[in-house]
Amino acid sequence: MAQLHWTLFPSSSLLLLLCLLPLLHASTGDSDPIYRQVSSFSLSNFPWFQACVDQCEKTGCVGKNCFQHCKFSSDGKSIDGPWYLQEPLYLRWKQWDCRSDCRYNCMLAREEEREQLGHKPIKYHGKWPFRRVYGIQEPVAVALSALNLSMQFHGWLSFFILLYYKLPLRSDKRTYYEYTGLWHIYGILSMNSWFWSAVFHSRDVELTEKLDYSSAVALLGFSLILSILRAFNVRDEAARVMVAAPLIAFVTTHILYLNFYKLDYGLNMKVCVAMGVVKLLVWAIWAGITRHPSRWKLWFVVLGVGLAMLLEIYDFPPYQGFVDAHALWHATTIPLSYLWWSFIRDDAEFRTLILLKKIK
Repeated sequence: MAQLHWTLFPSSSLLLLLCLLPLLHASTGDSDPIYRQVSSFSLSNFPWFQACVDQCEKTGCVGKNCFQHCKFSSDGKSIDGPWYLQEPLYLRWKQWDCRSDCRYNCMLAREEEREQLGHKPIKYHGKWPFRRVYGIQEPVAVALSALNLSMQFHGWLSFFILLYYKLPLRSDKRTYYEYTGLWHIYGILSMNSWFWSAVFHSRDVELTEKLDYSSAVALLGFSLILSILRAFNVRDEAARVMVAAPLIAFVTTHILYLNFYKLDYGLNMKVCVAMGVVKLLVWAIWAGITRHPSRWKLWFVVLGVGLAMLLEIYDFPPYQGFVDAHALWHATTIPLSYLWWSFIRDDAEFRTLILLKKIK
């Protein structure tokens, strides 16, 4: 899941991060002959080696560490079906089976040997060697994704309270702010993306991967639409449809392509980069020419996200098997998301006051 995360604002920063990174299915670790040929009993006490994963699938053990997932009858078939099908229904989506647990334990065994030899961690099947906690692949990234989700909820809820309980409403109970509905959709898509980010970091199976990527693309596409509508102050409904319709059609087609034809990481990266660059330019130029009283918050967020991108470029291995550059990037988006929603609230108040003055 190591992926290059790049975008303008934290609420959608997860997007480009998830979009831009292809999952590498062949890495230094899984091509390491020692990883494929680790002794099934000990890494150092025996001179012979056997294929670790293959041997583990036969014996259910890596060294002295054995698991009940690999239970086979005399004809080689798994007893009572795959282990994950014996879990409660709400846990079966994780699909931890014999092979995945064998790969995980062989990876840990190999990394322990490499550490004893003074070598640095390497990637296996496109991922750093993270340590699980209660079956969660990347517990720190999951926790930080959950915090980002809560931050998005807090931002959206405070925006809702401001509009409907603190600012004046029209006679028909509608808000004066012209972009209320768009920001509501934005908030829902942001929370959805962070939710699937947490699920994906918890366990990256095909379903969670597609949901994560699809949610990220949807949020990025809508963020682009919203940036154009707000920066160019498009208020007419017909004009909004003319701007949004082709972009919605494009994003929908791309999501369908990824889900039902081919999960093309290279194509997805190009699409995300294109939408992200356009969105970046729109917000940056608007922040430079507008007299909005809270434009400094735009610049602060732009600078913050730019610095956060360095974490993705550096991409160091996880400290103690838990905290890597990607997890730290998730941490930086928490305060930036708070500031971004603060700008949205300021914008709602700013536009409402302008319209009230015009009415008077």
